[in-house]
Amino acid sequence: MNVRLLVGAAALLGLAACGTPTTGTATPTPVARAADTPVAAAVQVPAGQELVGKYQAEGVQTYSCQGNAWKGLEPTATLVDEDDKPIIIHSRGPVWISAVDGSAVEATPVDGAKNDVKGAVPELLLKAKTVRGDGLFGKVTFVQRLATEGGVAPAGGCKAGAQTSVPYKALYTFYAAK
Repeated sequence: MNVRLLVGAAALLGLAACGTPTTGTATPTPVARAADTPVAAAVQVPAGQELVGKYQAEGVQTYSCQGNAWKGLEPTATLVDEDDKPIIIHSRGPVWISAVDGSAVEATPVDGAKNDVKGAVPELLLKAKTVRGDGLFGKVTFVQRLATEGGVAPAGGCKAGAQTSVPYKALYTFYAAK
């Protein structure tokens, strides 16, 4: 497992538990280095939305063996700001939690809104199911998982009860209604 991911996740969990950001109270700014990421038609955000954040993620997709086949269990990833500082934790739900302001969004995939990527988990459009707090995620309506790398379940069968984690990277974008 990636040491940076473990250290970042531990730091984020500690921050979330005590509710104190490491520096100031400013809202994090979106990552600029992925501004030109192409977006497939299948995962476009509906009209009337505005971008509130764009963050690079690195983590794992964890799978469990059910009936001799790998089934998705959960993601675990840290999302970083433009200075590569881990500020968001992503986990089962799927949910994203800001370590800066404690806000959170839980989302669910939009039916049919996915773009298959060879050798990687698909790109997705997700709709917010619940939000918490007034910070970064307080008004989020849609989430995109874009520019995916890795994270695909192992090929072939498996032993019941087995579990495996596969490294992945993605760009997550967060939108709110205008």
